[in-house]
Amino acid sequence: MCRYRKQIIAAAAFIVLLSAQWGLSAETWRLEAGEQWRAVSAEDKYLLAVAEIKRQVNMGETKAVGEAIGQLKEDFAEIAGPDLDAFVAAEVLYCEGKFTRAGRAYEKFLSEYPQSELYEAVLDRQFAIATAYLGGQTRPVLVVFRMRGYAAGERIMDKIIDRAGDSPMAMKAALAVAESYERRGKFVEAHERWSEISSRWPTGEIGKDALLSMARCKHAAYKGPKYDSTHLISAKSYYERFKMRYPRDAEDMDIDGRLEQIDEQLAYKQFSIGEHYQQAGNKQAANLYYQMVLDDWAESTAAKMAKERMTGNLGGEEIKK
Repeated sequence: MCRYRKQIIAAAAFIVLLSAQWGLSAETWRLEAGEQWRAVSAEDKYLLAVAEIKRQVNMGETKAVGEAIGQLKEDFAEIAGPDLDAFVAAEVLYCEGKFTRAGRAYEKFLSEYPQSELYEAVLDRQFAIATAYLGGQTRPVLVVFRMRGYAAGERIMDKIIDRAGDSPMAMKAALAVAESYERRGKFVEAHERWSEISSRWPTGEIGKDALLSMARCKHAAYKGPKYDSTHLISAKSYYERFKMRYPRDAEDMDIDGRLEQIDEQLAYKQFSIGEHYQQAGNKQAANLYYQMVLDDWAESTAAKMAKERMTGNLGGEEIKK
């Protein structure tokens, strides 16, 4: 039995059942936006029947699938062709959990039948396979060994993005890759992906989420005071941009708190450099960095420590800041 299940739109399944009950010769109608009814075309019925087969594949109903395919070819002889045969062959591999082979079969389908009525259905299957890989599904390597399929999932998603343009499917694929990187702690790569999303879909909820995610990933990429502070500076810039564009959301998300945290981290970064020179015996250089902390982050915890160090270095002389 196939172990990989996927939900199918209940309305589509319902219409398929109605079509089966009424017979293909009967005229089927559906309600469009604006409450206008129109007849469902043969192509629509064909796709709905294919959707039902996909559901049966997902549920592992192998006997029902075989019968449904035979019925489909009989009922839609004028539409069904070699593209359906290729699709069914790939579906069988998918149902058996042979993702690598199924992926190749779907990829071949997309290349050979770009005008097929089943094109969108195959893109959807490719998305399911890529999602499984990005979720940690393993794939065979050299027949014997198995490894995580993150890279394979990313490649499939990228092809979906290229093929789907600016459609919702392309957006879903782009989000899946960015979120996968972030879940795995690959924040630099995740930031790059969120940046691409921001450039491609700069407005609306997706644009807002992308900007916030860019800030979050840059902040998370900072490894501590021993490392370069570029990530912190970039994160601060993104958070400030978010606050300016979405003030209400920024208040709800306590963006000011995150900015304060970054300022504390930047201040401590400069303090740690001064501390390094202090330990090396170079009080003059240390005081330069301590003074920088006092000048730029006077209210920070690091500023209090810097003032104490400078006071000691200057023999107890009062520090102005």
